[in-house]
Amino acid sequence: MKPKAGEPTALPSKADPKKDDLKTLPMSEVEKRLTSSPDGLTQAEAAKRLTQYGPNEIVEKKTNPLLKFLSYFWGPIPWMIEAAVILSGVVRHWPDFFIIFLLLLANAVVGFWEEREAGNAIAALKAKLAIKARVLRDGKWVNPPARELVPGDVIRVRLGDIVPADARLLDGDPVELDQSALTGESLPATRKAGEAVFSGSIIRRGEIGALVYATGAKTYFGETAQLVQQAHSVSHFQKAVLKIGNYLIILAVALVAAIITVAIFRGDPILSTLQFALVLTVAAIPVAMPTVLSVTMAVGARLLARKQAIVSRLVAIEELAGVDVLCADKTGTLTQNKLTLGDPFCVTNIPAEQVILNGALASRADNNDTIDLAVLGGLKDKDSLKNYEVAHFQPFDPVNKRTEATVKAKDGKTFKVAKGAPQVILELVANAERVKPAVEKAVNEFAARGFRSLGVARAEGDGPWQFLGVLPLFDPPRKDAKATIATARQMGVKIKMVTGDQLAIAKETAKKLDLGTNILDAASLGDVKKQETTAVAESIENADGFAQVFPEHKFHIIDILQKRGHIVGMTGDGVNDAPALKKADCGIAVSGATDAARAAAAIVLLTPGLSVIIDAIKESRRIFQRMNSYAIYRIAETLRVLFFMTLAILVFNFYPLTAVMIVMLALLNDGAILSIAYDNVHYKNQPEAWNMRMVLGVSTVLGVIGVVAAFGLFYLGERVFHLDHAHIQTLMYLKLSVAGHLTIFLTRTRGPFWSIRPARVLWMAVLGTQTVATLIAVYGLFMTPLGWGWALFVWGYALAWFLVNDRVKLLAYRILDSPKAAAPPEKVVDLKPQIATRAYALYEQRGRGDGQSGQDWLEAERELRKEAGAK
Repeated sequence: MKPKAGEPTALPSKADPKKDDLKTLPMSEVEKRLTSSPDGLTQAEAAKRLTQYGPNEIVEKKTNPLLKFLSYFWGPIPWMIEAAVILSGVVRHWPDFFIIFLLLLANAVVGFWEEREAGNAIAALKAKLAIKARVLRDGKWVNPPARELVPGDVIRVRLGDIVPADARLLDGDPVELDQSALTGESLPATRKAGEAVFSGSIIRRGEIGALVYATGAKTYFGETAQLVQQAHSVSHFQKAVLKIGNYLIILAVALVAAIITVAIFRGDPILSTLQFALVLTVAAIPVAMPTVLSVTMAVGARLLARKQAIVSRLVAIEELAGVDVLCADKTGTLTQNKLTLGDPFCVTNIPAEQVILNGALASRADNNDTIDLAVLGGLKDKDSLKNYEVAHFQPFDPVNKRTEATVKAKDGKTFKVAKGAPQVILELVANAERVKPAVEKAVNEFAARGFRSLGVARAEGDGPWQFLGVLPLFDPPRKDAKATIATARQMGVKIKMVTGDQLAIAKETAKKLDLGTNILDAASLGDVKKQETTAVAESIENADGFAQVFPEHKFHIIDILQKRGHIVGMTGDGVNDAPALKKADCGIAVSGATDAARAAAAIVLLTPGLSVIIDAIKESRRIFQRMNSYAIYRIAETLRVLFFMTLAILVFNFYPLTAVMIVMLALLNDGAILSIAYDNVHYKNQPEAWNMRMVLGVSTVLGVIGVVAAFGLFYLGERVFHLDHAHIQTLMYLKLSVAGHLTIFLTRTRGPFWSIRPARVLWMAVLGTQTVATLIAVYGLFMTPLGWGWALFVWGYALAWFLVNDRVKLLAYRILDSPKAAAPPEKVVDLKPQIATRAYALYEQRGRGDGQSGQDWLEAERELRKEAGAK
């Protein structure tokens, strides 16, 4: 049955040969089948087709929410809790049965809800990264999201674009496509007018219109076309935290095995012992760890989004926290990317207006390119272009490094114009030998003043190219760049400028930014296949920047820096930056980047400049601090409960907590600890690194001290106040609950607990859960009532030990940080007394209060010596 006039033809499936016909049929037949033309569709027709065909996207297979919820009851940890529930029912411990079942249900609800919220947050952020398409609707070019494309739409693709749908190319010059993500082919493929291009390919060279014939799931490569969706890999930090979890599980199983062995030897009831052992294991295992990790990451991603940095891979947050070298593009990141045209250099007495006019004819305003707009903006007579018709325009590409246009004048004469890098234009022209010395001199003089240069040439008819002159372009540094670079240096991040400009321009820009003038000419470097000598590798490491850089140089520079132990961040915006962005530990696509660069990057910036990157680094370090605090807290608490319970059972043959108490401890702990994702922290002025020695050391010290404090109260209850076992159990429950939650206020700072004010949500969550724990103990819910007097005594005891633990923590940090210890006070005896006092105060603040190493003593000393000398 034939479609009615104006009615779109339904697209066949991938296996349908009729669909494949659209790939090979003559264009006139394709247009007929799609009831479209090179003039595109109307907006009304496009809306109708969108309803018929659906969005241009591969619909993800979403798990049924009910099945997702039920999955939280399946796995090793839920199995252990479920076994404890069953055993409680078998031995008819009904309070235990209902409380443990409540724990199981609460863990499932909290885990399901938080993961759902995290997923929604990431989906919202990724929506901001969705690519847009240039589409001809109602005779005008518009930029709707690519998901709104329909068969019959006319689109325009250009350098750096990801092809948004399967399409047939319209009239125009051939384009080169990178199909490696789809076919594995590393070499670009050339496609001419009339040939098919597939969704997911990247335009490497050229610019052309195309007629869409398949969208969404009906594209030729189907699901493989989803380049924006990244696989969720596990970062180094997450691996380290998971190792902690495994360590705690192994420790818990070993100690519980010892308890069961001794209980069997003593002849205790096996079912009750087994139930208790299971509950103790569940309490020791960090059940909330995956939830806390995902919530902290999702909250961090939202905070970064507020700073105009969109995270496409959550693990990039941790990578960014460790970056110590940032290779930053000059244009748009260090400079304003607002080019201004200066007075041109002209050859053979050609008027300056003619050089600018010919350069403007080789430009296209529609491309919104900053160079083209600067040249067009330099025209004094804006109407002068109306006397010419551009018959053919060849856009800039990284291979030719020039734009070219064939122009027809009012008098009917045809000529060609070109603009591009001066050395490229010199190679093109016939009068190169005659003008080369003067051109090179002019280019060098412009470069010394910080101007970029563009060569302009013209060819009459089919005649030879003639060099006309040089257009100087000035891109002023960003107003905030100098201060931002200084801030980055204070934070332990070395900024290395990367630019394709000449060495003289790079040095001039670096000088204005106080970046340093040790700029390397990238032409002296090899590519990634070349093994650099130690001397060259050191020169790359020590360089302040690199000039005349090509894409392969960026990849090579990152590779060398990584091999020398640096965590490297890289900014980029072009299609040729994509390999380097993937290679870097943290690839950052800057504002206005191409689709290909955004797809390759881990972080995408929505506003220009370096300051947003520095803000993102600060925020990522804060997130890292929260994760670090949680890891120390979790280990310390597990050690405290496990060792206290095990020693009490093995040595005193006394169960200091019931199974219900252990479950309630775990339930209240997991509920409050989620709020750590919102805590106030201070970022470190140096890149973050996962210091397992420090984490395990401090957490072990806090855990052991907690065991000592617990046995102290146990001794007082039994030997001094002669309480019965039931009251001692309630006493110990309240002590472990209160002291456990107070521990988070110890682990969240490197300095005294008061050095950083906790977030309101954290202390309110802790206060709320501990109020509940106190009321349970006082009035005896599922345990013997303790009364208000003993409850206040426990709070006083826990707070007293909290103050002692804080001092012990500071001592532990000082001992464990000794390899990085600061220089002794004798180093500053030659300073004025007030300077020495300030240096020590600065060391105290940086070295202890803000979670930084003693290295800051030397920084403080150097800064204050300099200040003293200046005065």
